[in-house]
Amino acid sequence: MKGLLLSACGRRDVDILLKNARIVNVFTGEILQGSVGIYGDRIAGFGNYRAKKVIDLCGMYLAPGFVDGHIHIESTLLTLPEFARAVVPFGTTCVVSDPHEIVNVMGKRGIGYILRAGRGLPLDIFITLPSCVPSTDLETGRYRLEAHDLEGFFARPGVVGLGEVMNFHDVIKADPRILRKIALSRGVVDGHSPALSGMELDGYISCGIGSDHECTTIEEAREKLRKGMFIMIREGTTAKNLRTLIPLITPQNERRFILVSDDRHPLDLMHGHMDHILRKAVSSGVDPVTAIRLVTLNPCEYFGMRWRGAISPGYRADLVVIGDLKDFRVCMTIKDGKVVARNGRIAPGIIPEVRAPVDNTVRINWKGMKGIEVYARGDLLRVIELVPGQILTRAITVRVRKGSLLSSDTDRDILKIVVIERHRKTGRVGVGFVRGFGLKRGAICSTIAHDSHNVVAVGTCDRDIIGAVRAVERRGGGLCVVEDGRLRGLLRLPVGGIISTHPLRRIGIHTEHLIRLAQGMGCRLPNPFMTMSFLALPVVPELRLTDRGLVDVKKGRFVSPFLNA
Repeated sequence: MKGLLLSACGRRDVDILLKNARIVNVFTGEILQGSVGIYGDRIAGFGNYRAKKVIDLCGMYLAPGFVDGHIHIESTLLTLPEFARAVVPFGTTCVVSDPHEIVNVMGKRGIGYILRAGRGLPLDIFITLPSCVPSTDLETGRYRLEAHDLEGFFARPGVVGLGEVMNFHDVIKADPRILRKIALSRGVVDGHSPALSGMELDGYISCGIGSDHECTTIEEAREKLRKGMFIMIREGTTAKNLRTLIPLITPQNERRFILVSDDRHPLDLMHGHMDHILRKAVSSGVDPVTAIRLVTLNPCEYFGMRWRGAISPGYRADLVVIGDLKDFRVCMTIKDGKVVARNGRIAPGIIPEVRAPVDNTVRINWKGMKGIEVYARGDLLRVIELVPGQILTRAITVRVRKGSLLSSDTDRDILKIVVIERHRKTGRVGVGFVRGFGLKRGAICSTIAHDSHNVVAVGTCDRDIIGAVRAVERRGGGLCVVEDGRLRGLLRLPVGGIISTHPLRRIGIHTEHLIRLAQGMGCRLPNPFMTMSFLALPVVPELRLTDRGLVDVKKGRFVSPFLNA
């Protein structure tokens, strides 16, 4: 502290002077011409300090390092070191991750892995402890974490609160298991309450839940904002809510908004992270300094991360040098007072390698499985309909011939979807139908199926569906495409069946190849694997499929595939 004090007062040389900068002041909304001194890992102050090293920014913008306030790193398919290698050159210096994906397949060992693997990176990884493992009792997971399982982790460095409370039905019912977890949190409690409103929303918020990232309409976001919630505007790979919600932001309320990615696929991550969201926000009409505040000061203040998120004396020297405030091209990233990336390239030798836990987590009881044939027990079939640009679905009905053996109907784009339990060898399988993929041939399959991550597959015929499931089972988890009984492509995900050990570029090439294969078979979706991964998530309306059956999310219960069975 003394060294920082003396440097800030000008009585000792600073380590680095960033001169000729346009400084983005997120406190006042101003852009100021000047120079910034850095001592150690902190900002000393403003002015022409004597310095051991001078970096002339030649009039470029200097902003606080970007913060992603809500992300599931597992959705990038990357290990933590590889994730840092990917996002730091784009200006991200801090993320808040909810690791419930890895915890669903690895239990408490997954929390330990995330905390351990995050050490020593040029990226601060804070976590919120998973509140819902499994997300509900409507699916079969490998692990169940109760309040006593989480209690010892809340005091760990890097833990900032309780992760998104997805099972809003149990909160409203005052289930003591979830209320105990909320009561234990020593920090924030993140929310997840799609379409919840009125008195039920009041009850949900009254428990201390402070945010929501599931708003898909201005009306929904306005109600939650008026009731005191922070609104996390999500712009991920599948769920894109930014353009819809941006008009709600005003100078009077903008301190209650945070821009987040939630789930970002490796193909998208290759082209940017928070810088991408900033570009989109500014192109949608948000003032550039306000947009920067939404990915710096706002998330840091919400999560109680003192001394972060702004350029100010004593604040952590996490900084981004930007060419302009439209394209947000990141020229340099500074983390803890050190230059860690320049012009899109990470500095060599600064990413420590941590061995990821690799074991086979795909265990299917084929002998105990009842099969995936479906006979019509009524003439009105419930179908999951995709909503473009969202993870929401619609529940629709189509007419079928009662008593018939149902198969995929490619003419009406009604395809069979299966979810097969892969943790406990129960032999459970859920079978349903989905509209919106557009496949004309073959099947796609994944061991990523939020949040319990059973095996999910969509296809045009049973043979290819089962062939795809067997393909990922043999490889210990992954994504694959099967056509006419032949494996066309596969990406292995050996870490829990949800994470690869490859570098980003290689994963990107593999996933792009798989997507093109699926599109060559008629698929209309930009990323069918990401879309498919959410169809087993029984906490997002309206209709979902788990290994235990078809779920009406609004009612929080199973329903028959046939409306008039």
